[in-house]
Amino acid sequence: METSLHPALELRGICRSYSQGPERLDVFTNAHLTVAAGESVALVGPSGAGKSSLLHIAGLLEAPTSGEVLIAGQNCSALDDLARTRVRRVGIGFVYQFHHLLPEFNAIENVIMPQLIAGTPRAAAAKRATELLARLGLGERLTHRPAELSGGERQRVAVARALANKPLLLLADEPTGNLDPRTSEQVHEEFVRLIREEGLGALVATHNLDLAQRMRRIVRLENGTLVEHRP
Repeated sequence: METSLHPALELRGICRSYSQGPERLDVFTNAHLTVAAGESVALVGPSGAGKSSLLHIAGLLEAPTSGEVLIAGQNCSALDDLARTRVRRVGIGFVYQFHHLLPEFNAIENVIMPQLIAGTPRAAAAKRATELLARLGLGERLTHRPAELSGGERQRVAVARALANKPLLLLADEPTGNLDPRTSEQVHEEFVRLIREEGLGALVATHNLDLAQRMRRIVRLENGTLVEHRP
C-alpha cells in the first residue's frame, strides 16, 4: 500500500459477541483505537481479555459483530474476502508468538516468499530480504533453514518476513513469548528499532512489561473497552 496521510489503523466502535448456548458473551463493547503511522502501541490486559481477538479484527482475519476497521483510511468493514486478502497481503504485517516459518525454505527464501506472492520481481524481493535480515543481525545466516537457527534467530526472520512488503501496519501477538529472557531482550531492542526505522504503525499485544514500556503508548483491554494505561 502507498504511504497514506491517514492513521495506519482506526478501530471505531468495535463490538464482538459470541453465543454460549442461550447466553451471549460480549468480548468487546464499543472499543475505539487509533494507531498513527510511525507509532508503536502496546496492547496489554489479562489472559482471556480478548487481545488476540482484537488483533484478528484489526488484521481483517475476523469480522466484528459491529463497528468499523479502517486501514490507512480505507474502511475495510464491508469488503469481500478477496478485497480483504489484498489489503492484508500488502498493507498488514503479522508476527506471532510462534514463528510459523516454512521449514523447507531457508531464511532469505522465507522473507522473499511473501514478496513474490505480492508480485514483487525476484531480484527486488531478494534485495529487500537481504537488507532486512542484515539489519536484524542475520547477514551471515541467510541460507540457514529454521531448524538450523536459534529461537531468537527464527523470530527475527519472522519479523523480517512481516515487514517484507513494506506494510503500513504491523500486528504482533506476544512476539517474544517463546524466548528466554536474554534472547527476548535482544529481540525487543531490534524489534522496536526496526518499527521506528520503517515508520509503520504497530499494535503489539504482550504480557511483557519491558517490551510494552518500549512502545510509544500503552493501551489496556479492560472490561471490553480500550483505555490508556497509566503505569
